[in-house]
Amino acid sequence: MDKKFRLSIWYFIIAFWGLIILQEIYFAAQHMDEVSYSQFKAWVQEDKVAEVSITEKMIHGKLKSQNSQDSPQWFQTVRVDDPDLVKLLEEKHVEYAGVVVSTLWKDVASWVVPILVFAGIWFLILKKLGQGAGGGFMRIGKSKAKVYIENDIPTRFADVAGVDEAKDELMEVIEFLKTPEKFTRIGGRIPKGVLLVGPPGTGKTLLAKAIAGEAGVPFFSISGSEFVEMFVGVGAARVRDLFEQAKSKAPCIIFIDELDALGKARGTGPMMHEEREQTLNQLLVEMDGFDPRVGVIILAATNRPEILDQALLRAGRFDRQVLVDRPDRSGRTAILAIHAASIKLAPGVDLEKIAAMTPGMVGADLANVVNEAALLAIRRGRETVQQHDFEEAVERVIAGLEKKSRVLSQEERKRVAHHEIGHALVALSLPGADPVQKISIVPRGIAALGYTLQLPTEDRYLLTRTELENRIAVLLGGRVAEELVFGEASTGAADDLQKATTIAKRMVKDYGMSEKLGTVALDQSAQPSFLKTNEPLGAPTYSEHIAQEIDLEVRRMIEDQGSRVRELLSTLRPVMLKGAEKLLKDEVLSGEELKALLLSKTKEEPSAHHAETRN
Repeated sequence: MDKKFRLSIWYFIIAFWGLIILQEIYFAAQHMDEVSYSQFKAWVQEDKVAEVSITEKMIHGKLKSQNSQDSPQWFQTVRVDDPDLVKLLEEKHVEYAGVVVSTLWKDVASWVVPILVFAGIWFLILKKLGQGAGGGFMRIGKSKAKVYIENDIPTRFADVAGVDEAKDELMEVIEFLKTPEKFTRIGGRIPKGVLLVGPPGTGKTLLAKAIAGEAGVPFFSISGSEFVEMFVGVGAARVRDLFEQAKSKAPCIIFIDELDALGKARGTGPMMHEEREQTLNQLLVEMDGFDPRVGVIILAATNRPEILDQALLRAGRFDRQVLVDRPDRSGRTAILAIHAASIKLAPGVDLEKIAAMTPGMVGADLANVVNEAALLAIRRGRETVQQHDFEEAVERVIAGLEKKSRVLSQEERKRVAHHEIGHALVALSLPGADPVQKISIVPRGIAALGYTLQLPTEDRYLLTRTELENRIAVLLGGRVAEELVFGEASTGAADDLQKATTIAKRMVKDYGMSEKLGTVALDQSAQPSFLKTNEPLGAPTYSEHIAQEIDLEVRRMIEDQGSRVRELLSTLRPVMLKGAEKLLKDEVLSGEELKALLLSKTKEEPSAHHAETRN
């Protein structure tokens, strides 16, 4: 139904109701007076009535004008079953007529209007259900994949940095899509599916788009959660429709984001999801059924590869897994350069130094750092982004926003200052600990009343037992400092205790670093490969006796490090008090300033020892 015909229907409905409204206005404009039937008959007998119109229930009439210039006077009265009325009207020569127009309109409205209303509603429903690519009930079994034609994908490998190894692995896929005869000439075949695995924010989706952009082929993008709906069989139908569309546009790429939402292992967990499993079965069948020479490459991304169904990972389906890991220092520098190309940098900005300050950050985090730095420069009224803006942006991303409205009492400020100095002194004193960059008692984030910023000088992939114990000691430094100065601890060390306990548990249960329990991995539950969790997942696989031994060993480790920190800070008490005093005054203290205080203390001790010897 075209637009012109639709407008004609609505014009008819509007005109119909317009006539009814005009009729009502016409009768209302005549200013009819209500009179009794007896009064009406008296006017007829007195020869005062000029004309009347008789309807089914009412009698409308007009009185004779006394003067030709007077406006006619109309009246109406209720009709009474009076057989002598017509005879009386004829005797007085009154014009009369029967009117049925009003009844006709009502009869027409009583059956035509409902038909038109229901027809209009049904037409709108059918239009909504059957409308095009936007979806609707009639298209519920159709794929929801977003299709990007080759000209619509501007992303290239030059736009993706920090994942050089992954790009090298995927160059083969691009070559196959560009020149498939190169592989089929000697009987080789390209992998049907490539699974991109890695932490969130590392650029898996961006890398998939870059592959399609480099190859110049259509790109089908869909999320794993978009297959499953509340209706049974919809997911499987969408899988079939997706592969049919892809085959019609081959060579092309199908990209399924968050594959774990669809491909979770079947028959696991407290509840079975029949619809999701049927959708997964259909995906497995489709991946087995199409010819790899057609030129359809399936890419998928997930950060939970350990929970995927094994049938997905076997040869012939997703038979190649590519790790898209966190970038190293050079990778972070390249990512920062890409994002910084869209902003105005001040002369002297050192992106390599910013990259060294952001170990462990992924591409999404680094993009956020660049954006925060640009916003800080705009807020301060500058035309370019300076090095100081980047450094403060890193702090904002790591520790959170400054809470200047959170006013602490003088006693709380003293406690926070000694707490943070305790952390920093332990970190500076223990070998192998991450260098202290900054100490602050300005509240940041949700609950941080102060913070000690430690930034490693290099990327670390392995940690020794000594280094883990030093990390526990640094975490306990704040609480021990409070106990030494104020005689008791406060609630400010709650987060430190949780982190220290987690490290100790991992040392005992996962790393086999307990002399009492031995070199045994006690936690056999499935651990997320790329997602951070504080506690192991699943039920424990050891006895209650072993659980008690684990608790005792974790407590012993933390108490041992607490005693070690107490001894260290007791020795450095003058430096701790002096550093806290300076921190209370300035609110911010650099790691170099505290290190200078610590070095001056170590120089004074030998000179004091020599003076005692001479005496």
